[in-house]
Amino acid sequence: MSKPTALWLGLVALLHAYPIAANDGSAMTKEQLGQMLFFDVNLSQNRTQSCATCHNPNHAFIDNRESELEGMVSKGDDGVSFGDRNTPTASYANKIPRITRNNAGEFKGGLFLDGRERDLAGQAGGPPLNPLEMGMPNKQAVVDRLKENRVYVQGFTALFGDAIWSDTDAAYLAMTESIAAFEKTDFFSPFDSKYDRYLRNEVKLTQQESLGEALFFSQQFTNCNACHQLKAFPNSQGETFSNYEYHNLGVPVNTAVRKVNGLGTKHIDKGLLEHPRINDEAQAGKFKVPTLRNVAVTGPYMHNGVFKDLRTVVLFYDKYNNSTRTINPETGQPWRAPEVDKNLALTEAKFQSRALTDKQVDALVAFMKTLTDQRYEYLLEEK
Repeated sequence: MSKPTALWLGLVALLHAYPIAANDGSAMTKEQLGQMLFFDVNLSQNRTQSCATCHNPNHAFIDNRESELEGMVSKGDDGVSFGDRNTPTASYANKIPRITRNNAGEFKGGLFLDGRERDLAGQAGGPPLNPLEMGMPNKQAVVDRLKENRVYVQGFTALFGDAIWSDTDAAYLAMTESIAAFEKTDFFSPFDSKYDRYLRNEVKLTQQESLGEALFFSQQFTNCNACHQLKAFPNSQGETFSNYEYHNLGVPVNTAVRKVNGLGTKHIDKGLLEHPRINDEAQAGKFKVPTLRNVAVTGPYMHNGVFKDLRTVVLFYDKYNNSTRTINPETGQPWRAPEVDKNLALTEAKFQSRALTDKQVDALVAFMKTLTDQRYEYLLEEK
């Protein structure tokens, strides 16, 4: 697949929305309004950053900008601030369920890596007000920016009524709901990867990809699908490759990030315990299982971007069952200790599997590459 032209960003943004009239927002749908908002840099303090800046539709909805941290975490609108967590892809985020807790006390679902927002609208409302991201001082400042745009004024009024501008909270909520409506379109979740086409008998997997598929879904060999499968066979069409549970996998601190963002290595990211409504110490260090859709083109990996390569992630998992996997290939040094050394998931049965050979590791990576949306397959060639 050839590399897209410079017009790709604008074109793909319109794939699932009607053209927006330049001089009149009165006939705009909520999805179209959300589309405009998603790409609007004027909703950040210095007018340099939009939702699309950190969730680039050109690159599977991740932040692929060049920076001193190589995409591990995102740089803010102020040009100097960095967060502490890797920006997750917005691909297939519209399939994430609201956060729930079962009788065993286990959490599932929710937006952000710690599930602190229940839905897409809640998530969309966070970055504009985050000082490390878009940096707006308050909701009123955001609404004032919206009022600068005549098309927004017409569109909001038509969709939400004349009174929308007299209530700051309501106007801000209308903005987030519109962005969420755009994110719920098939543009974000086309289900057209090679694997989807294989399920529809349109293409065949290679021998290596088939081996990877067998390993991935094998409870005897890898147990990958214990966390990365939501739908039961044989109805696997529409699979998002995450059960949206929370686990502490023993991921080490990303020292490069901590050196730049100023938090230092003594700071501990407690994961799910950072959720403002969760105070259960048993959740410390747990992060939500991510989708594997587009995983081959959405590195760096883990909640803090500590691993650059997808193969390294597989080796990291394998080291718990394979005594020969003692060295991180990216550093040439032994794997470092977990950031949070309690509540580790390694004793759970679902994380027990057989040691993998290099051939099997490569096959798993090859299979995960088949989960790449068709419009991003050119990125596989580049990598």
